[in-house]
Amino acid sequence: MTDYRHDDAPAHAGGSYSAADDVVAKLDAVNAKVDEMRAKIENDPDSMGDKILKAALPSVAGLVAGKLFQVAWNRGTARRFGEVGEGSAKGFLLSVAFAGLSAAVGAAVSQLSNRSSQALVDRRHARRNR
Repeated sequence: MTDYRHDDAPAHAGGSYSAADDVVAKLDAVNAKVDEMRAKIENDPDSMGDKILKAALPSVAGLVAGKLFQVAWNRGTARRFGEVGEGSAKGFLLSVAFAGLSAAVGAAVSQLSNRSSQALVDRRHARRNR
């Protein structure tokens, strides 16, 4: 093994610094990071079921709310405006209005379902800790 000296590395006994010392130092840094990540995972109060609930509930709620809004929109516009062609100006304006309102409804449902799923998980944690 070739000994070499880094200008910014501290000198070891004998004034030389080996490549093995450099590798060991890097492995120690990786080991410390892995230990930190493991501790973070072990200290996480959410179980796998909690994580699935927090992901699935907002997704399903958003899907259902989007479909319900689309059905209500289609019925309302058909009743009020009749059959509107895709290429007409009225069709374009209705499409823009639908996009804006759909985004607003989606954002509201997303926020409410995220908060409700977090409240359900918090309630489960409180019951478990009693």
